[in-house]
Amino acid sequence: MKNLANGKYQNTVLTKPSAITCVLAFVWLVNGLYCKIFHRVPRHQQIVERIMGNNYAEQITILIGVGEVGLAIWIISGRLSRLVAITQMILIALMNVIEFFIAPDLLLFGKLNILVASLFIGIIYYNEWRIIKKQNF
Repeated sequence: MKNLANGKYQNTVLTKPSAITCVLAFVWLVNGLYCKIFHRVPRHQQIVERIMGNNYAEQITILIGVGEVGLAIWIISGRLSRLVAITQMILIALMNVIEFFIAPDLLLFGKLNILVASLFIGIIYYNEWRIIKKQNF
């Protein structure tokens, strides 16, 4: 497989995902499939309703869930792992800052959820830039 790194194409060998990578993918899979698509944790849709309004909250929640399942698959695939790490960190930061101000009462840990999100971002960073030493961005 080839990808663009440092302005030129180079071969990239996909490796077996680390345990941390599998846990990260599992978190996205559970949140997307179980919590949003299967609607087993109603507060996820309530957060979407609070932010986006009631009109299409169910459909938007399902779409977000599909995106999260897709993210889990991308993480496990190992393809463009730096890009998926950056994508995760941006999504987590944006979503948690918005929820912090608009729906803190619906969050699992309330306003402390921002600390959990920061820890999760740190784990993603550590996994990609400290544990996995490869160039594939």
